[in-house]
Amino acid sequence: MAEELSNRVQPGGSPCEPGASPARAGRPIIVQKYGGSSVADVDRIGKVADRVVAARRAGNDVVVVVSAMGKTTDGLLALARQVAGAGGAGADPPRRELDMLLSTGERVSMALLSIAIQARGFEAISFTGSQSGILTNDRHFDARIIEVRPFRIEDELARGRIVIVAGYQGMSYRREITTLGRGGSDTTAVALAAALRAERCEIYSDVDGVYSADPRVVPDARHLPELDCAVLQEMAECGAKVVCAQAVEWARRSGVALYARSTFDAAPGARETVVRRFASGTAPPTIAARAIVAEANVVLARAPLGLRLDALLRAAGELGVSFRDLSFGPGGGAFVVPLLNMPDWQGARRQLTALLPSLELVEGLASVSVVGDGLTATADPLTRFLDVLERAGIVPRFTVAGPLRLGALVDAADAAAAQRLLHASFVEG
Repeated sequence: MAEELSNRVQPGGSPCEPGASPARAGRPIIVQKYGGSSVADVDRIGKVADRVVAARRAGNDVVVVVSAMGKTTDGLLALARQVAGAGGAGADPPRRELDMLLSTGERVSMALLSIAIQARGFEAISFTGSQSGILTNDRHFDARIIEVRPFRIEDELARGRIVIVAGYQGMSYRREITTLGRGGSDTTAVALAAALRAERCEIYSDVDGVYSADPRVVPDARHLPELDCAVLQEMAECGAKVVCAQAVEWARRSGVALYARSTFDAAPGARETVVRRFASGTAPPTIAARAIVAEANVVLARAPLGLRLDALLRAAGELGVSFRDLSFGPGGGAFVVPLLNMPDWQGARRQLTALLPSLELVEGLASVSVVGDGLTATADPLTRFLDVLERAGIVPRFTVAGPLRLGALVDAADAAAAQRLLHASFVEG
Protein backbone atom coordinates (compact mmCIF):
# COMPACT_ATOMS: atom_id res chain seq x y z
CA MET A 1 0.00 0.00 0.00
CA ALA A 2 2.78 2.46 0.87
CA GLU A 3 4.13 2.53 -2.65
CA GLU A 4 0.62 3.09 -4.04
CA LEU A 5 0.02 6.37 -2.22
CA SER A 6 0.72 9.52 -4.20
CA ASN A 7 2.88 12.32 -2.89
CA ARG A 8 -0.31 14.29 -2.42
CA VAL A 9 -1.54 11.96 0.32
CA GLN A 10 1.71 10.30 1.34
CA PRO A 11 1.73 9.78 5.14
CA GLY A 12 4.41 11.57 7.07
CA GLY A 13 4.69 14.50 4.66
CA SER A 14 3.35 17.97 5.23
CA PRO A 15 0.42 17.58 2.77
CA CYS A 16 -1.16 15.07 5.14
CA GLU A 17 -0.94 17.09 8.32
CA PRO A 18 -4.41 18.10 9.54
CA GLY A 19 -5.19 21.74 8.85
CA ALA A 20 -6.77 24.07 6.38
CA SER A 21 -6.95 23.33 2.66
CA PRO A 22 -5.31 25.86 0.37
CA ALA A 23 -8.75 26.42 -1.19
CA ARG A 24 -10.22 27.74 2.08
CA ALA A 25 -7.31 28.95 4.17
CA GLY A 26 -8.34 29.57 7.76
CA ARG A 27 -11.60 27.63 7.50
CA PRO A 28 -11.56 24.02 8.79
CA ILE A 29 -12.70 21.17 6.57
CA ILE A 30 -14.56 18.21 7.95
CA VAL A 31 -15.44 15.09 6.00
CA GLN A 32 -18.61 13.24 6.95
CA LYS A 33 -19.55 9.76 5.77
CA TYR A 34 -23.10 8.40 6.03
CA GLY A 35 -23.84 4.69 5.66
CA GLY A 36 -26.71 3.03 3.87
CA SER A 37 -29.03 2.96 6.88
CA SER A 38 -28.50 6.71 7.36
CA VAL A 39 -29.86 7.51 3.88
CA ALA A 40 -32.30 4.61 3.56
CA ASP A 41 -35.34 6.77 2.69
CA VAL A 42 -36.40 10.34 1.97
CA ASP A 43 -37.04 11.15 5.63
CA ARG A 44 -33.57 9.99 6.68
CA ILE A 45 -31.93 11.83 3.80
CA GLY A 46 -33.64 14.97 5.08
CA LYS A 47 -32.28 14.42 8.59
CA VAL A 48 -28.78 13.91 7.19
CA ALA A 49 -29.17 17.15 5.23
CA ASP A 50 -30.08 18.94 8.46
CA ARG A 51 -26.95 17.59 10.17
CA VAL A 52 -24.76 18.61 7.22
CA VAL A 53 -26.24 22.10 7.15
CA ALA A 54 -25.63 22.42 10.90
CA ALA A 55 -21.96 21.58 10.38
CA ARG A 56 -21.76 24.22 7.65
CA ARG A 57 -23.44 26.82 9.87
CA ALA A 58 -20.89 26.02 12.58
CA GLY A 59 -18.18 27.51 10.36
CA ASN A 60 -16.82 24.44 8.58
CA ASP A 61 -16.33 23.58 4.96
CA VAL A 62 -18.10 20.24 4.58
CA VAL A 63 -17.48 17.29 2.27
CA VAL A 64 -20.01 14.47 2.58
CA VAL A 65 -19.48 10.89 1.39
CA VAL A 66 -22.58 8.72 1.04
CA SER A 67 -23.29 5.02 0.62
CA ALA A 68 -26.17 3.58 -1.40
CA MET A 69 -29.63 3.81 0.14
CA GLY A 70 -30.47 1.00 2.58
CA LYS A 71 -29.90 -2.43 1.05
CA THR A 72 -29.60 -1.13 -2.53
CA THR A 73 -26.19 -2.74 -3.09
CA ASP A 74 -27.44 -6.14 -1.92
CA GLY A 75 -30.48 -5.81 -4.17
CA LEU A 76 -28.41 -4.92 -7.23
CA LEU A 77 -26.00 -7.76 -6.54
CA ALA A 78 -28.89 -10.24 -6.24
CA LEU A 79 -30.34 -8.92 -9.50
CA ALA A 80 -27.00 -9.40 -11.26
CA ARG A 81 -26.74 -12.97 -10.00
CA GLN A 82 -30.29 -13.68 -11.14
CA VAL A 83 -29.56 -12.42 -14.64
CA ALA A 84 -26.23 -14.28 -14.81
CA GLY A 85 -27.82 -17.49 -13.53
CA ALA A 86 -30.46 -17.39 -16.25
CA GLY A 87 -27.72 -17.96 -18.79
CA GLY A 88 -26.50 -21.24 -17.32
CA ALA A 89 -26.02 -23.11 -14.08
CA GLY A 90 -23.30 -21.71 -11.86
CA ALA A 91 -22.62 -18.60 -13.96
CA ASP A 92 -21.16 -15.64 -12.07
CA PRO A 93 -21.68 -12.00 -13.12
CA PRO A 94 -18.43 -10.46 -14.46
CA ARG A 95 -16.74 -8.21 -11.92
CA ARG A 96 -16.41 -5.32 -14.37
CA GLU A 97 -20.14 -5.27 -15.03
CA LEU A 98 -20.83 -5.53 -11.31
CA ASP A 99 -18.80 -2.36 -10.81
CA MET A 100 -20.79 -0.56 -13.51
CA LEU A 101 -24.03 -1.70 -11.86
CA LEU A 102 -23.25 -1.31 -8.17
CA SER A 103 -21.68 2.15 -8.51
CA THR A 104 -25.09 3.51 -9.49
CA GLY A 105 -26.44 3.07 -5.94
CA GLU A 106 -24.19 5.73 -4.43
CA ARG A 107 -24.93 8.10 -7.31
CA VAL A 108 -28.61 8.06 -6.41
CA SER A 109 -27.80 8.91 -2.79
CA MET A 110 -25.40 11.74 -3.65
CA ALA A 111 -27.84 13.46 -5.98
CA LEU A 112 -30.77 13.19 -3.56
CA LEU A 113 -28.73 14.55 -0.65
CA SER A 114 -27.48 17.44 -2.77
CA ILE A 115 -31.08 18.25 -3.72
CA ALA A 116 -32.13 18.10 -0.05
CA ILE A 117 -29.35 20.48 1.00
CA GLN A 118 -30.17 22.94 -1.76
CA ALA A 119 -33.84 22.82 -0.71
CA ARG A 120 -32.65 24.09 2.68
CA GLY A 121 -31.11 27.17 1.11
CA PHE A 122 -27.46 26.06 0.90
CA GLU A 123 -25.37 25.60 -2.22
CA ALA A 124 -24.31 22.02 -2.85
CA ILE A 125 -22.93 19.94 -5.69
CA SER A 126 -22.57 16.18 -6.11
CA PHE A 127 -19.64 14.30 -7.63
CA THR A 128 -19.04 10.68 -8.58
CA GLY A 129 -15.87 8.98 -7.39
CA SER A 130 -14.10 9.65 -10.67
CA GLN A 131 -15.19 13.31 -10.70
CA SER A 132 -13.78 13.61 -7.17
CA GLY A 133 -10.33 12.48 -8.29
CA ILE A 134 -10.39 8.99 -6.73
CA LEU A 135 -7.92 6.96 -8.80
CA THR A 136 -7.57 3.22 -8.20
CA ASN A 137 -5.69 0.20 -9.39
CA ASP A 138 -7.25 -1.97 -12.12
CA ARG A 139 -8.87 -4.57 -9.87
CA HIS A 140 -12.65 -4.77 -10.05
CA PHE A 141 -15.05 -5.14 -7.09
CA ASP A 142 -12.30 -4.70 -4.46
CA ALA A 143 -10.02 -2.04 -5.94
CA ARG A 144 -7.55 -0.04 -3.87
CA ILE A 145 -7.09 3.71 -4.08
CA ILE A 146 -3.66 4.65 -5.39
CA GLU A 147 -4.04 8.42 -5.69
CA VAL A 148 -6.45 11.22 -4.77
CA ARG A 149 -6.67 14.41 -6.85
CA PRO A 150 -9.41 16.48 -5.17
CA PHE A 151 -8.98 19.60 -7.29
CA ARG A 152 -12.65 19.89 -8.28
CA ILE A 153 -13.70 19.47 -4.64
CA GLU A 154 -11.28 22.22 -3.56
CA ASP A 155 -12.62 24.52 -6.25
CA GLU A 156 -16.22 24.02 -5.12
CA LEU A 157 -15.34 24.49 -1.46
CA ALA A 158 -13.67 27.76 -2.41
CA ARG A 159 -16.97 28.81 -3.97
CA GLY A 160 -18.72 28.16 -0.66
CA ARG A 161 -20.51 24.98 -1.69
CA ILE A 162 -21.08 21.79 0.25
CA VAL A 163 -19.66 18.88 -1.75
CA ILE A 164 -21.40 15.49 -1.83
CA VAL A 165 -19.34 12.52 -3.05
CA ALA A 166 -20.49 9.06 -4.07
CA GLY A 167 -18.57 6.64 -1.90
CA TYR A 168 -17.35 3.12 -2.67
CA GLN A 169 -16.14 3.94 -6.18
CA GLY A 170 -13.37 5.43 -8.24
CA MET A 171 -11.74 5.23 -11.64
CA SER A 172 -8.75 3.09 -12.59
CA TYR A 173 -5.74 4.32 -14.51
CA ARG A 174 -7.38 2.64 -17.54
CA ARG A 175 -10.44 4.90 -17.04
CA GLU A 176 -12.57 2.00 -15.87
CA ILE A 177 -15.19 2.45 -13.16
CA THR A 178 -14.13 0.46 -10.09
CA THR A 179 -15.60 -0.22 -6.65
CA LEU A 180 -13.66 -0.50 -3.39
CA GLY A 181 -15.19 -3.57 -1.73
CA ARG A 182 -17.66 -3.76 1.12
CA GLY A 183 -17.36 -0.73 3.39
CA GLY A 184 -15.54 1.13 0.64
CA SER A 185 -17.37 4.39 1.33
CA ASP A 186 -15.35 4.58 4.56
CA THR A 187 -12.18 4.40 2.48
CA THR A 188 -13.41 7.13 0.16
CA ALA A 189 -14.08 9.40 3.14
CA VAL A 190 -10.74 8.87 4.88
CA ALA A 191 -8.72 9.14 1.66
CA LEU A 192 -10.45 12.43 0.86
CA ALA A 193 -9.89 13.67 4.40
CA ALA A 194 -6.18 12.97 4.02
CA ALA A 195 -5.93 14.67 0.61
CA LEU A 196 -7.92 17.72 1.77
CA ARG A 197 -6.00 17.99 5.06
CA ALA A 198 -9.32 17.82 6.86
CA GLU A 199 -9.57 18.53 10.56
CA ARG A 200 -11.32 15.18 11.09
CA CYS A 201 -13.36 12.46 9.41
CA GLU A 202 -16.75 11.62 10.94
CA ILE A 203 -18.15 8.14 10.21
CA TYR A 204 -21.93 7.97 10.75
CA SER A 205 -23.88 4.72 10.87
CA ASP A 206 -26.68 3.09 12.87
CA VAL A 207 -24.42 2.44 15.88
CA ASP A 208 -22.76 4.91 18.24
CA GLY A 209 -19.18 3.77 17.71
CA VAL A 210 -17.15 0.63 18.23
CA TYR A 211 -17.99 -2.06 20.78
CA SER A 212 -15.98 -4.87 22.36
CA ALA A 213 -18.12 -7.34 20.36
CA ASP A 214 -21.15 -7.31 18.10
CA PRO A 215 -23.97 -6.27 20.50
CA ARG A 216 -26.44 -8.32 18.47
CA VAL A 217 -24.47 -11.46 19.35
CA VAL A 218 -22.94 -10.54 22.71
CA PRO A 219 -25.47 -8.64 24.87
CA ASP A 220 -22.76 -7.58 27.36
CA ALA A 221 -20.57 -5.93 24.72
CA ARG A 222 -18.96 -2.72 25.97
CA HIS A 223 -18.73 0.61 24.19
CA LEU A 224 -15.12 1.62 23.43
CA PRO A 225 -14.77 5.43 23.61
CA GLU A 226 -11.23 5.50 22.21
CA LEU A 227 -9.02 3.22 20.12
CA ASP A 228 -5.73 3.46 18.32
CA CYS A 229 -5.57 2.75 14.61
CA ALA A 230 -3.52 -0.44 14.92
CA VAL A 231 -6.08 -2.21 17.11
CA LEU A 232 -9.08 -1.03 15.07
CA GLN A 233 -7.40 -2.07 11.83
CA GLU A 234 -6.81 -5.54 13.25
CA MET A 235 -10.46 -5.68 14.34
CA ALA A 236 -11.63 -4.60 10.89
CA GLU A 237 -9.39 -7.11 9.12
CA CYS A 238 -11.00 -9.84 11.24
CA GLY A 239 -14.58 -8.84 10.49
CA ALA A 240 -15.58 -5.80 12.60
CA LYS A 241 -17.91 -3.70 10.45
CA VAL A 242 -18.08 -0.19 11.95
CA VAL A 243 -15.13 1.06 9.85
CA CYS A 244 -13.57 -0.98 7.04
CA ALA A 245 -9.94 -2.09 7.28
CA GLN A 246 -8.67 -0.17 4.25
CA ALA A 247 -10.13 3.07 5.66
CA VAL A 248 -8.37 2.54 9.00
CA GLU A 249 -5.14 1.85 7.12
CA TRP A 250 -5.47 5.24 5.40
CA ALA A 251 -6.16 6.91 8.74
CA ARG A 252 -3.14 5.25 10.35
CA ARG A 253 -0.80 6.21 7.53
CA SER A 254 -2.03 9.80 7.12
CA GLY A 255 -2.80 10.71 10.73
CA VAL A 256 -6.49 11.50 10.10
CA ALA A 257 -8.60 11.31 13.28
CA LEU A 258 -11.81 9.25 12.96
CA TYR A 259 -15.01 9.86 14.92
CA ALA A 260 -17.47 6.94 14.71
CA ARG A 261 -20.96 8.16 15.62
CA SER A 262 -24.65 7.31 15.31
CA THR A 263 -26.60 9.22 12.70
CA PHE A 264 -29.71 8.91 14.83
CA ASP A 265 -28.36 10.44 18.06
CA ALA A 266 -27.73 14.14 17.59
CA ALA A 267 -27.90 15.05 21.30
CA PRO A 268 -24.94 16.99 22.74
CA GLY A 269 -22.48 14.62 24.37
CA ALA A 270 -23.76 11.58 22.49
CA ARG A 271 -21.49 8.54 22.65
CA GLU A 272 -18.83 8.10 20.00
CA THR A 273 -15.57 6.28 19.40
CA VAL A 274 -12.53 8.40 18.60
CA VAL A 275 -9.77 6.67 16.65
CA ARG A 276 -6.30 8.16 16.38
CA ARG A 277 -2.92 6.91 15.24
CA PHE A 278 -1.96 6.66 18.91
CA ALA A 279 -4.65 6.58 21.58
CA SER A 280 -4.20 9.09 24.39
CA GLY A 281 -4.30 8.37 28.10
CA THR A 282 -2.57 5.78 30.21
CA ALA A 283 -0.71 3.04 28.37
CA PRO A 284 -2.46 -0.35 28.54
CA PRO A 285 -0.96 -3.25 30.45
CA THR A 286 1.33 -5.63 28.60
CA ILE A 287 -1.56 -7.99 27.90
CA ALA A 288 -4.95 -6.38 27.23
CA ALA A 289 -7.82 -7.88 25.23
CA ARG A 290 -9.96 -5.13 23.71
CA ALA A 291 -12.57 -6.90 21.60
CA ILE A 292 -13.96 -10.15 20.21
CA VAL A 293 -14.51 -10.10 16.46
CA ALA A 294 -16.02 -12.64 14.09
CA GLU A 295 -16.27 -12.97 10.34
CA ALA A 296 -18.72 -15.32 8.68
CA ASN A 297 -18.26 -17.09 5.38
CA VAL A 298 -14.56 -17.82 5.14
CA VAL A 299 -12.81 -20.75 3.49
CA LEU A 300 -9.84 -22.72 4.79
CA ALA A 301 -7.40 -23.77 2.07
CA ARG A 302 -4.94 -26.56 2.87
CA ALA A 303 -1.94 -27.09 0.62
CA PRO A 304 -0.32 -30.53 0.82
CA LEU A 305 3.32 -31.50 0.64
CA GLY A 306 4.68 -30.85 -2.82
CA LEU A 307 2.50 -27.89 -3.77
CA ARG A 308 4.79 -24.97 -4.57
CA LEU A 309 4.04 -21.56 -3.06
CA ASP A 310 4.81 -19.73 -6.31
CA ALA A 311 2.25 -21.87 -8.16
CA LEU A 312 -0.33 -21.12 -5.50
CA LEU A 313 0.30 -17.37 -5.61
CA ARG A 314 0.21 -17.33 -9.41
CA ALA A 315 -3.16 -19.11 -9.47
CA ALA A 316 -4.62 -16.82 -6.79
CA GLY A 317 -3.46 -13.75 -8.68
CA GLU A 318 -4.92 -14.93 -11.98
CA LEU A 319 -8.31 -15.64 -10.39
CA GLY A 320 -8.49 -12.58 -8.14
CA VAL A 321 -8.57 -14.68 -4.95
CA SER A 322 -7.61 -12.72 -1.82
CA PHE A 323 -6.20 -14.53 1.19
CA ARG A 324 -4.74 -13.95 4.64
CA ASP A 325 -3.01 -15.87 7.47
CA LEU A 326 -0.78 -17.70 5.00
CA SER A 327 1.53 -20.28 6.55
CA PHE A 328 3.74 -22.30 4.20
CA GLY A 329 6.76 -24.58 4.48
CA PRO A 330 8.37 -27.71 3.05
CA GLY A 331 5.59 -29.85 4.52
CA GLY A 332 2.77 -27.83 2.97
CA GLY A 333 0.71 -25.00 4.37
CA ALA A 334 -2.67 -23.33 4.78
CA PHE A 335 -4.36 -19.97 4.36
CA VAL A 336 -7.76 -18.33 4.79
CA VAL A 337 -9.94 -16.99 1.97
CA PRO A 338 -12.51 -14.36 3.11
CA LEU A 339 -15.52 -14.36 0.77
CA LEU A 340 -16.94 -10.91 1.58
CA ASN A 341 -15.53 -9.42 -1.63
CA MET A 342 -15.64 -12.58 -3.75
CA PRO A 343 -18.90 -12.38 -5.75
CA ASP A 344 -17.60 -15.04 -8.15
CA TRP A 345 -16.31 -17.57 -5.60
CA GLN A 346 -18.03 -20.63 -7.09
CA GLY A 347 -16.45 -20.04 -10.47
CA ALA A 348 -13.09 -19.15 -8.90
CA ARG A 349 -13.25 -22.31 -6.78
CA ARG A 350 -13.74 -24.50 -9.85
CA GLN A 351 -10.83 -22.87 -11.65
CA LEU A 352 -8.60 -22.95 -8.57
CA THR A 353 -9.11 -26.68 -8.02
CA ALA A 354 -8.60 -27.30 -11.75
CA LEU A 355 -5.25 -25.49 -11.60
CA LEU A 356 -4.25 -27.00 -8.23
CA PRO A 357 -6.05 -30.36 -7.87
CA SER A 358 -4.30 -31.22 -4.59
CA LEU A 359 -5.54 -28.05 -2.84
CA GLU A 360 -8.19 -28.82 -0.21
CA LEU A 361 -10.89 -26.18 0.34
CA VAL A 362 -13.08 -26.33 3.47
CA GLU A 363 -16.23 -24.19 3.44
CA GLY A 364 -18.92 -23.49 6.04
CA LEU A 365 -16.49 -21.87 8.46
CA ALA A 366 -16.27 -18.61 10.42
CA SER A 367 -13.32 -16.77 11.92
CA VAL A 368 -13.41 -15.81 15.62
CA SER A 369 -10.69 -13.60 17.08
CA VAL A 370 -9.55 -11.91 20.28
CA VAL A 371 -7.98 -8.52 19.44
CA GLY A 372 -5.86 -6.53 21.85
CA ASP A 373 -2.29 -5.76 22.89
CA GLY A 374 0.56 -8.11 23.79
CA LEU A 375 -1.42 -11.30 23.18
CA THR A 376 1.70 -13.33 22.49
CA ALA A 377 3.85 -11.81 25.24
CA THR A 378 3.36 -15.09 27.12
CA ALA A 379 1.73 -18.43 26.32
CA ASP A 380 -1.12 -17.79 28.76
CA PRO A 381 -3.55 -15.90 26.46
CA LEU A 382 -3.40 -18.53 23.72
CA THR A 383 -3.73 -21.33 26.28
CA ARG A 384 -6.82 -19.68 27.72
CA PHE A 385 -8.21 -19.06 24.22
CA LEU A 386 -7.97 -22.73 23.32
CA ASP A 387 -9.28 -23.86 26.73
CA VAL A 388 -12.42 -21.73 26.35
CA LEU A 389 -13.20 -23.32 23.00
CA GLU A 390 -12.35 -26.84 24.16
CA ARG A 391 -14.61 -26.64 27.23
CA ALA A 392 -17.49 -25.71 24.93
CA GLY A 393 -16.75 -28.58 22.57
CA ILE A 394 -15.73 -26.19 19.77
CA VAL A 395 -12.92 -27.60 17.65
CA PRO A 396 -10.69 -25.04 15.87
CA ARG A 397 -9.92 -25.98 12.27
CA PHE A 398 -7.05 -23.49 12.07
CA THR A 399 -5.39 -21.30 14.70
CA VAL A 400 -3.31 -18.12 14.39
CA ALA A 401 -1.54 -16.02 17.02
CA GLY A 402 0.12 -12.62 16.90
CA PRO A 403 0.75 -9.65 19.22
CA LEU A 404 -2.60 -8.04 18.33
CA ARG A 405 -4.72 -11.11 17.63
CA LEU A 406 -5.56 -14.67 18.61
CA GLY A 407 -7.81 -16.31 16.05
CA ALA A 408 -9.39 -19.59 15.06
CA LEU A 409 -11.56 -20.94 12.28
CA VAL A 410 -14.59 -22.79 13.64
CA ASP A 411 -17.75 -24.27 12.17
CA ALA A 412 -20.10 -21.42 11.28
CA ALA A 413 -22.78 -22.83 13.61
CA ASP A 414 -20.39 -22.41 16.59
CA ALA A 415 -19.35 -18.80 15.89
CA ALA A 416 -21.95 -17.03 18.05
CA ALA A 417 -21.32 -19.23 21.09
CA ALA A 418 -17.56 -18.82 20.68
CA GLN A 419 -17.90 -15.02 20.65
CA ARG A 420 -19.94 -14.97 23.86
CA LEU A 421 -17.61 -17.35 25.68
CA LEU A 422 -14.45 -15.55 24.62
CA HIS A 423 -15.93 -12.18 25.54
CA ALA A 424 -16.81 -13.45 29.02
CA SER A 425 -13.30 -14.81 29.51
CA PHE A 426 -11.14 -12.10 27.95
CA VAL A 427 -13.12 -8.84 28.13
CA GLU A 428 -15.51 -9.23 31.03
CA GLY A 429 -13.15 -11.44 33.05
